[in-house]
Amino acid sequence: MEGVGCMPLTMAREGEENVIKKVGGKEETRQFLENLGFVSGGTVTVISEINGNMIVNVKDSRVAIGKDMANHIMV
Repeated sequence: MEGVGCMPLTMAREGEENVIKKVGGKEETRQFLENLGFVSGGTVTVISEINGNMIVNVKDSRVAIGKDMANHIMV
């Protein structure tokens, strides 16, 4: 059932609150994203997206992440 109902954060619509299902990538990538607040079960809201680069709300903070990082976050 892995991946059912999951999509990368880059596919999320602006202003929509999403629950983080999984954070993928290499260990250091996952650790980096977790340190920013991207953890399974947490919520993330896309504030804006320009050319795949995103500004998101996570854990009451605004964070800017690149498209490659956003693709590792499954919602």
